[in-house]
Amino acid sequence: MSSAAENNGGSLSYVWLLTVVAALGGLLFGFDTAIISGAIGFLTSCFDLDPAFEKGWAAASVLLGCAAGAGIAGFLSDRLGRKRMLMLAGLLFFASALGTALPQSVWVFVVFRIMAGVAIGAASISSPMYIAEVSPARMRGKMVSVNQFAIVSGIVIAYFVNYFIAAYGSAFDRGLATEHIGAPGMPLTAKAAEAFILRVGHEIDRQAVDDFLFNRLRAFAGSRDEANREAILDFLAGHDITVEKLLWRWGYRPWNVDNGWRWMFGFAVLPAVLLLGLLLLVPESPRWLTKQGRPDQAEAILTRIGGPDVAEVELAAIRQAIAEESGSLVQLFQPGMRTALVIGIVLAVLQQVTGINVFLYFAPEIFKKMGSGVDAALLQQVVVGAVNVAFTVVAIRTVDLWGRKPLMLAGSAGMGLTLLGMAAAAYWKQTDVWVLPFILGYIACFALSVGPVTWVILSEIFPTRIRGRAMAIATVCLWLADFVVTQTFPMMDENEWLIGAYNRAFPFLLYAEFCGLSVLFVSRCVPETKGKSLEEIERSWKR
Repeated sequence: MSSAAENNGGSLSYVWLLTVVAALGGLLFGFDTAIISGAIGFLTSCFDLDPAFEKGWAAASVLLGCAAGAGIAGFLSDRLGRKRMLMLAGLLFFASALGTALPQSVWVFVVFRIMAGVAIGAASISSPMYIAEVSPARMRGKMVSVNQFAIVSGIVIAYFVNYFIAAYGSAFDRGLATEHIGAPGMPLTAKAAEAFILRVGHEIDRQAVDDFLFNRLRAFAGSRDEANREAILDFLAGHDITVEKLLWRWGYRPWNVDNGWRWMFGFAVLPAVLLLGLLLLVPESPRWLTKQGRPDQAEAILTRIGGPDVAEVELAAIRQAIAEESGSLVQLFQPGMRTALVIGIVLAVLQQVTGINVFLYFAPEIFKKMGSGVDAALLQQVVVGAVNVAFTVVAIRTVDLWGRKPLMLAGSAGMGLTLLGMAAAAYWKQTDVWVLPFILGYIACFALSVGPVTWVILSEIFPTRIRGRAMAIATVCLWLADFVVTQTFPMMDENEWLIGAYNRAFPFLLYAEFCGLSVLFVSRCVPETKGKSLEEIERSWKR
């Protein structure tokens, strides 16, 4: 690789290795937060959850764990190191994946979801912080954005896992349903088909039944029994008698209700094992090692990253910055640093109250309420995830070129406009055409800006000695805001008065207002950090 770093004896390949391994924590972060989106409907049916409160609690409980995990991880990462904190997160990911796949009650499920949240909270701090501390200043934005790419990749993997598992379950259920059409082991006749349809669909208009049977008459005369049975199920589904409803009538529980959601959560075992294995191959953060009085080890890592000359300069700057730090959280409340803390907290909260996780957690439920079937809703969510990944790649390529602030301003404005479009489509009941394009536009704007750039800024603006604890404060606020949004969205979406007054448009209007606040705050309060070393950013707050 003909880079300046490698010409000086350093290795950008090594930087990429460290970044990718740490970003596996981000991948699990994304997977575990998004997997609930495809499972929540089946989970609700399995445990007969109340849609207004218990359903929101099952989805949002993980976020309390995220807040707790972020708070704990901030302290532990400063004490134990960034790498050990990531290893602890990996162990929690593994245990929670097994625990959420096997519960026999919703309360056991919630306990393990909170454990998963602790892992997510720990990874949400440790992964970007580790990456920021091993990355050269000129490409730090890109490297930290790789963590956001891993997060959205985890989200997309979750969407695909949800889709394929749900599709398997649907196919299994259809096979079971077809066995109940006609006499077992006997060819399906038109008379048997008619008797079945009238028995299970007695509310269907008789003329519609006769028209269907007439159109299928030739098929019944042949030997295509399987096709005829499938056609009957499709006809019934067109009259709101789905396979799932038939199975419930006959005393069966759909496969996805019993088993599908369990496999969805259990899949996280695989990336958790991968994270734990690869963490054995990477070193501790050189900035943390310097803080712990181990400069020789830190210099060896910095030399491998940037070459001996760069390592010497970098180590001197790190030592100077650490010498000027108190190591106490009181430092954050000093003039200048207090501003950094406020900026970090406000950006963290605004990332969530603009509504992103409503679409990541509840997108299939939104699509189903707008008229899509289960498989179509999950497939639409895969498209949402693909757009998320594509525009995160754009952010990775532009964050060190265009800067943090321009991306944040453009993205927040675009999110607000698309949310207003969603609200208008919902209010005037044009959702069949417009909701998906507006959601895709919203996701694109978020992935280009607020999603990755917020984490870049949070990983940059705090002093080395207390970076973990300072990030923890901001990240705890982020997860608490996420909890409030996730818990309140089902309440707003199921509120009869709001539905009557706004036709499900109210939540989108509310989130659009917060996007406007984000534009104002970033334009007036957030400084540009592009191209500056962590030590230069720290000194800038003291001027």
